[in-house]
Amino acid sequence: MNIYIFSFFGIWFIGWFLNSILSKKNNSNFIRFFVPTIFGIVFLLMWEFLVLGLSINPVLLPAPTAIGSKFIVEIPTLWIDFTQTLIKGALSGYILGCGAAFLTAVFINKFDFLKRGLLPLGNFVSALPIVGMAPIFVMWFGFDWESKCAVVVMMVFFPMLVNTVQGLSIIDKSRQDLMTTYGASYFQTLLKLRLPSALPFIFNGLKICSTLALIGAIVAEFFGSPIKGMGFRISSEVGRFALDMVWAEIFVAALAGCLFYGFIALMEKQFTFWHPSQQK
Repeated sequence: MNIYIFSFFGIWFIGWFLNSILSKKNNSNFIRFFVPTIFGIVFLLMWEFLVLGLSINPVLLPAPTAIGSKFIVEIPTLWIDFTQTLIKGALSGYILGCGAAFLTAVFINKFDFLKRGLLPLGNFVSALPIVGMAPIFVMWFGFDWESKCAVVVMMVFFPMLVNTVQGLSIIDKSRQDLMTTYGASYFQTLLKLRLPSALPFIFNGLKICSTLALIGAIVAEFFGSPIKGMGFRISSEVGRFALDMVWAEIFVAALAGCLFYGFIALMEKQFTFWHPSQQK
């Protein structure tokens, strides 16, 4: 048997054995971190041995070592693309879209007619395909990051709006009656009751939108961008059959998305420690 194929199955068996043992241990923070780490390492090793063992053409699937080498060599280019797409396009659109959605949700909670008019409109806008809207925004806002920011705003606004409105609407009736008994104004009730109760929903919307923002910014660059950006680089390198660079860009996007999502989850744990979902 090919030594690489033998190693492929050997690594799979070792990873299975280690995780089966660790899963029986106490559910400490170290174990929760170590188990997915083993999964990731085993996956990369199996990928490497599979490519080598089956002699897969690098144009179809490069090995992780080839991707890592390309990543190291192209760090300056990857950083330029990262800044253009994820910082300027995705992050700016994320902040503007989620911020606008939050403020709109507060007004919707105060004025019921806005809920009847905006939420059905949100369902319609959410169903619009990004591949149809991205070229239009490029024509409106230009080829630079502003058009990608606009696409991200469109993608994150209504998911964030729906989650926030839902959170502001679900409050304990007895607590609301208590606030009314003490003569609390609407804004006092909003700050001291509705917003704290809505935090789990708000963070849920922020986590959902964190992935949508990355996807929207990258896909929007397929329809027009300056000669930099992750979407531009992926489309151009695919045309040159440089799949190692494509995978390097994908790795950067995945790593940035995981870190961003993890940061929001950490903030959620700090601010909603009282919620049953955090009682672990």
